Amino acid sequence: MRSGVVFLVAVVSLGVPCGTWAQSRPNVFFDSPVRLDHDFASLQHRAINGDVEYQFQLGLAYEIGRGIQQDYAEAARWYQKAANAGHAGAQNNLAGMYLRGFGVGQSDAEATKWYLRAAIAGHPAAENNMGFMYATGRTAMQPHHPAAADPVEALRWYRKAANSGYALAEFNVGLAYFRGAGVPQDLPEAISWLRKAASHGAVPAENLLAVAYAQGRGVPQDFSTAARWYRRALAHGFTDAQRSLAILDAIAHKEPDSNPPAATTETSSSFTQRPAMASR
Repeated sequence: MRSGVVFLVAVVSLGVPCGTWAQSRPNVFFDSPVRLDHDFASLQHRAINGDVEYQFQLGLAYEIGRGIQQDYAEAARWYQKAANAGHAGAQNNLAGMYLRGFGVGQSDAEATKWYLRAAIAGHPAAENNMGFMYATGRTAMQPHHPAAADPVEALRWYRKAANSGYALAEFNVGLAYFRGAGVPQDLPEAISWLRKAASHGAVPAENLLAVAYAQGRGVPQDFSTAARWYRRALAHGFTDAQRSLAILDAIAHKEPDSNPPAATTETSSSFTQRPAMASR
């Protein structure tokens, strides 16, 4: 978060300017910290009395267990109240609850419905998350009728959010160019987007930049720079970077005339790294 973070990959910010990695929810970020300028009783009182913003904040408090025991069902209930009143952040987070089946029955159809409402209202995290839904083929509006992945439509939604400076969407645009998903592969363009995303605090972008330097994709191969980016990602909670650092360290301690291990071309889960979603 930094800016983003549940959210989808979205990742979702607990006190930092633009994006905190949520260890228990891969590729999920929170955009906004719970507001603790009031104690929990005051927060609850204002929510009960119909303050839509505080209903959203109360849902967020229950979802992450801030000031109260974590309770997904209560989180979903308060998000629902605020979402019904048109709060775009609550609509986005309610969609995330349906997508993951947290506190409500899992439903891609309900997730798509609520993401779309928030996205149409111009909510960057929801625009990003609509991109995730299209990228992963989860936009089916009827049970048992799976939708096909649509990388072109996914990229269209990612661009909407990225054009607002939304860090996780910038990462997802970069990832699309890196893979050639929904657009011809363009590694220099991918690096440009990834640098922008990393500068705005998107942790997955830090990891993928490390991959690019480790593999020499779009940039000159440079293990030292790769290690720097992996360390940065690890410091921000991207635990997969630890394994990649270990591989780079092993390479660094090889004899100069020895053949580098095959692992040098697979120093990270770059090809399994999923788009990032965000919760506000």
